[in-house]
Amino acid sequence: MIETPTQSLRQILAQAPSRTQIQALSANRAPSQPLPQAPLPARAQLQKPRLIASGMLRLKAELEASWRAGDLGRVAPVLEPGAAAFLCRNPVAPGERVLDLGCGTGQLAIPMARSGARVTGIDLVPGLVLQARRRAAEAGLEARFDKGDIERLPYADASFDRVVSFFGTMFAPRPWLATAEMLRVLRPGGRIVLASWTPEGFMGQMLQILDRFVPPSPHRPPPLLWGQEDCVQQRLGRWVSRLETSRHALPLSYPLGARRVVRHYRAEHGPIVRAFERLDPAGQAGLAAELEALWTRHNRASGDRTCVEAELLEVVAVKRS
Repeated sequence: MIETPTQSLRQILAQAPSRTQIQALSANRAPSQPLPQAPLPARAQLQKPRLIASGMLRLKAELEASWRAGDLGRVAPVLEPGAAAFLCRNPVAPGERVLDLGCGTGQLAIPMARSGARVTGIDLVPGLVLQARRRAAEAGLEARFDKGDIERLPYADASFDRVVSFFGTMFAPRPWLATAEMLRVLRPGGRIVLASWTPEGFMGQMLQILDRFVPPSPHRPPPLLWGQEDCVQQRLGRWVSRLETSRHALPLSYPLGARRVVRHYRAEHGPIVRAFERLDPAGQAGLAAELEALWTRHNRASGDRTCVEAELLEVVAVKRS
């Protein structure tokens, strides 16, 4: 079970911004009512607001640094079959204006551009944006990739027909702002299509192991809340005319044994790299052992191969007209 700092899950997810607040965000002015604040533990609630704001800036910097620490370009290819299946279930139309949030190296953006969509990708990490641009250029595709923050998108209101995210939006530390920005840049009647890891699935279990060894910031709701149907309903339900969720298996296959897979992630997956850097030798050994045990326990392959199925929650929502 995922725990939240001090408020109940229902209280946290009910803090969706109003239409006035969303409009105020896009106009860069103060709303008539304050935006919902991040749920904080009792000790943090006693701090002065400027210290909490400073803490969020540090958290943002740490999130960017964690994804910079490895090379997602060497990890992401294993996700491409799952990305292809995701797009088969949710095809884009030629000329459709699509925004890919947390685009990484272009796992979704590049095949969408190949289908004729007018694609814009945005990511917090400059190195990933550069890789996506390079991949698109090498494929001879037109696509725009920007460095930017999901919680403060540099795009006009109603400028996209579809907003998608393949395991990107779930890591935004303030989900109410990410939700507000998705809705703001999406035209009325447009679609939001998201993929997020579920808490019960393989990747959800791996993220929870990391959190046990390196506790996350108390200022940040757990990313895996995006992988729970009731949480998604409370975050998006009042702003959309239709909301559908479904669970799917995404295979992760490597021509490596479980121990070598863990070494691969330890060297290339940024958040895992950072987790190991923060631990002493005993902690590193413990984390490596738990990760290896997880991969071994879920492995469906034999010999010197590893194949696990990671569960994702897919969300398809239509913004109210």
